[in-house]
Parts: sequence; C-alpha cells; structure tokens
Amino acid sequence: MSDPAVHGAAERAARESYGRLLAILSARTHDIAASEDALADAFARALARWPADGVPAEPDAWLLSVARHRKLDAWRHSRVQDQATQTLLLLAGEVDDAADGASAIPDERLRLLFVCAHPAVDAPARAPLMLQTVLGLDAARMAGAFLTAPSTLGQRLVRAKARIRAAGIPFEYPQARDLPQRLQDVLDGIYAAYGTGWDDIDGADALPRGLTTEAIDLCRILCGLMPAEPEPLGLLALMLFCEARMPARRSDTGAYVPLDQQDPLRWNPDLLAEAELCLRRASEMKSLGAYQLEAAIQSAHCERRVGAPVPPEALVSLYEGLLALRTSIGAQVSLACALANARGPEIGLRALESIPAQDVASYQPYWAARAHLLAAGGARSAARQAFDRAIGLSTNSAVRAYLHAMSDRL
Repeated sequence: MSDPAVHGAAERAARESYGRLLAILSARTHDIAASEDALADAFARALARWPADGVPAEPDAWLLSVARHRKLDAWRHSRVQDQATQTLLLLAGEVDDAADGASAIPDERLRLLFVCAHPAVDAPARAPLMLQTVLGLDAARMAGAFLTAPSTLGQRLVRAKARIRAAGIPFEYPQARDLPQRLQDVLDGIYAAYGTGWDDIDGADALPRGLTTEAIDLCRILCGLMPAEPEPLGLLALMLFCEARMPARRSDTGAYVPLDQQDPLRWNPDLLAEAELCLRRASEMKSLGAYQLEAAIQSAHCERRVGAPVPPEALVSLYEGLLALRTSIGAQVSLACALANARGPEIGLRALESIPAQDVASYQPYWAARAHLLAAGGARSAARQAFDRAIGLSTNSAVRAYLHAMSDRL
C-alpha cells in the first residue's frame, strides 16, 4: 500500500480516536504519560507495518492492541512485581471498554476532560492537559493559546501528569454535585482547542485543522450532559458564530479578510441561526456568564448580515461587562478597539497603554491593534514599528501578508 494512503489512515485515526484510545489506556493505571508513550509507539509501528501488511479493517483496535502490549512489556520489566501483576490484571479488563462502538467516543473524551479538571491538578495546567491528552497537541502547538512559552507549558504538563499518577485520580465522571466546580475548566479547554484550530486554518497538519469541529462536537455533548447550565450553550453559540464566518475569512485568492470587511453573504445562515437559538436558550436561564457575553458580542457583529450596523457603544458595554466577569488580555485589547471605534483612536490607544507591558510583549493581537490605532491617529512611524512587531509575532502567512500591506500603505 502506498505511503500516502497509510499516512492518511494514521492521520484519521489520530484525529478521530486519539482521545478515546488514550482514555482507555489510562483508565486503569492513571498514568497518562506512559499511555501517551505506548500510543506514540503504536502509531510509529503502524507507519512501519501498514505499508507492507495493509491498513487493518479496524485501525483503532489494532492501535489499541499494540499500545496495550507496549504497556504490558513495560510492566513486565518493572521491579515492583506485585504492583505490575495487579496492573496487568486490571489492563485485561479494558477490552470491554473498547467494544462500546463509535458512539462511546465522545463520552470517553469528555470523561478525560473532566479528569483533567480534577481539583488535585494545578489550575493553570488543566486546560493545556486537556488539549494534550484528549487531542494530542504538543506544548509548542498550544503554547500561544495560553500566552506561555512552550518550555514552561511543557513543565506544567509533566508536573500535572505526575500529580495524577501519584494521587491515583480516578478516571470517571465526578459526582453530579462536583460537575459545576469543574465545568469552567472543561469549557476553557474546549474553547482553547477551538481557538488553536481557528488560528491554524492555513496549517498543513490535518489534526489541528479538525480541532474546530472536534471542539464543537464536544461542546454539544456537554450541553446534553448539563442541560440546565447556560455557559455550555453560551460557548457553543460563540463557536458557532465564529464557524459561520469561516468561509469569509479568506478571499478567493486566499488573502486574509478582517471581520469588518467580510462579505456577510458568505456567512453560513444555518450556523448563525443555531448560534442565536443557543444564545437565546442560555439567556432564558437568567444566569449571565462570560461565554454568553462573548457570544452576544459575536451576535452583534453578525447583525451586519441583515444590514444593521454594529453599534459601537453597545460593543463597549458588552466588553466592559465581560471584563467585569472575567479578566483576560484578549478582552482588554478588544475593549480598546471598541473604544477606538466609538470614541476615537486616542481613547483606544490610552486603553491599550493601560495594559501592563509584560502581559502583551508577545501578544500579537495587541501589536496589530496598536498599529492600526496609531495609523488612524496619524503616527505613521510608530505605526510601522508596531506593524513590524505584529508581523514578527504572527504565525499565519495570510495575516502576515495583510499586515505587510497595511504597513506598506503608510
């Protein structure tokens, strides 16, 4: 079998089943790191053997079997014989877990999300741990989503996995009374996954490109699991609003198109309608949350589809409300842009300059926003410097080309 066909089958298995396989391997031993090693070895063996043997009829089962044998071999060489024997017995019971069929995949992944949100795991490591264990992202790929250096994020993940192993954290859903306590971390993990896929739209790797769909699917499952909670609906609405605009993010030639210049006729009306329905259902629960406010902001932008202008002062109020609920660098930068649109670029610049410099030193949207506002205020030299900084921090070729064009106009 040709190598492209083999690589394609391996990529599909990684994209569709990585989290489920890792959850099954980790379910009894609570050792995520060892399970990741075993699964990586299984994928490596697949790439070596499938070209000659052919892709098996059930790639997931093949990968799970190879990974299990890898773990069994490791335990056979363990010096702690009694612990190894007990683990082997427990591993033998995992076969039934794998026989639940494709319908069990979302439940397995969601279970692992809640495990990563366990209170014993350090709070800053919970969402990154979800992206690594459930979706197979490495520290370098997701560091930007958490405004953290890859080395720092990698150390956090190592410590978090050691804590799970040492504490013997159970791989099961928490009690119903504990779900709300872990919900925010799970939502943050899902949204970080969506954001990583959104930013990597031009990437060559099929796994990150599938993250947006994966995140939306997980959020749908979560909405079904916790139907009385408004924030999962708010997050689902937020992602659907963004997803609806996906076709308009690039021109016919592949050039980047900012939101205010997009053609609303290219937005997906079905996704917009579903997003509005989710947001309305969330608002009916009378418990306002940050994701609902972010979705409301996206809804305001999408009013352009029916010819209504985006009300500048309304956006200012929404961002101020969002920051009152939950502070973030992204919301602070967005508020500055909203203030600039409503009250002038000088007001927006003052808001940008109120953000601590160390918090935005490597935050690309800050420098892009600063460049635009400086240019609008006539400070061309300073604007070009800010554009250069934004270009250097951007990992997206289309965005870099857009920023270069804006800088060249000065």
